Amino acid sequence: MTQTRPANGITPQGTHRVAVIGCGFVADLYMRSFAKHPDVQLVAVHDRDPARLAAFSTHWSLPACDSLEAVFATTPDLILNLTNPSSHAEITRACLSAGHHVFSEKPMVLAMGDARALHDLALAKGLQLGSAPSSVLGEAAQTLATALRDEIAGTPRLIYAELDDGFIPQAPVEGWVSASGAPWPYADEFRTGCTLEHAGYYLSWLIACFGAVEKVVTATAETIPDKRGVTGCAPDFSVATLHFASGPVARLTCSITAPHDHRLRVVGDNGVLELDKAWDNAAPVRFRKRLRIRRRLMESPLTKRLRLHGPTHPKVSREGAAAMNFALGPVEMLDSIAAGRPSRIAGEYALHLTEVTLACQVEGVHRMSTSCEKMEPMPWAR
Repeated sequence: MTQTRPANGITPQGTHRVAVIGCGFVADLYMRSFAKHPDVQLVAVHDRDPARLAAFSTHWSLPACDSLEAVFATTPDLILNLTNPSSHAEITRACLSAGHHVFSEKPMVLAMGDARALHDLALAKGLQLGSAPSSVLGEAAQTLATALRDEIAGTPRLIYAELDDGFIPQAPVEGWVSASGAPWPYADEFRTGCTLEHAGYYLSWLIACFGAVEKVVTATAETIPDKRGVTGCAPDFSVATLHFASGPVARLTCSITAPHDHRLRVVGDNGVLELDKAWDNAAPVRFRKRLRIRRRLMESPLTKRLRLHGPTHPKVSREGAAAMNFALGPVEMLDSIAAGRPSRIAGEYALHLTEVTLACQVEGVHRMSTSCEKMEPMPWAR
């Protein structure tokens, strides 16, 4: 293990010990977020690329480990698997086998067989395996969940969720570089697909609010055949209809073709709950009441912003397209592990989220074989 100088305030010394495997583009976003959580200490970072490891560990003043075994020897309370999706299963299996709790970047794995095997391995070893995204624990998602519990809009019937990110192949992606100098891995993103990369942002919210999905009906297409010369690309457009066991039906659209649109609308008997920004923890959640005026039926042109009472969680400033605290999931897992209780984002929830996400990328009718309960609210959202 190569030791860099002590943490410089970006990763203050705390009570929870965290190790990071994978020092690419997204890892820098986690480091910015951990700066808001002084109870977390980053004890080790590792990457299979020595140059990337050196750049990342030097930028953030973190201890660099040259092997997985060296990471395990630092006895972290939680390991973050921030590697490329194609490496998720292999790295998570190694961490669990060595006796460590794991938080995985999304998608947790690329095949359902791996998801089941890792879930079973974690159970057998008494470990927790959690999955990103963390935004389900953020203020916007928790405000929406509170409004649904309080039946602000009445019984929810239909949900429209949009995750369109613009015509990304024409974006200046070569210039997208993280704080420590990692380029945005556009080739990996195109091959993994926008659905597996992004569907979880709203799927996690919907599963938390409504519980298990029974059936997914999916249509997909590759609308842009040439993406910067990258071959073997996944569909760049998908539409999935989600049938929840609790009753509501949702339509989730993902694309890197249509103009940017991250709206979420929950249609209920009394009106519509809505927000515009999936990637902003503080995005306003609003209620639009349904009105009958003479012979017309309409949604009110005026909305009421819904707020939680009291403080929620640390916020981070906008970086690129997102204003999200990426550390919320790992911190919740750490608190749960310390308290001896199941994490909200681990176990059956993580397995079900993975199955639904994978179904949203593959055309056809899919009946889910996993299930989970609605998510327990965060303490500040009750």
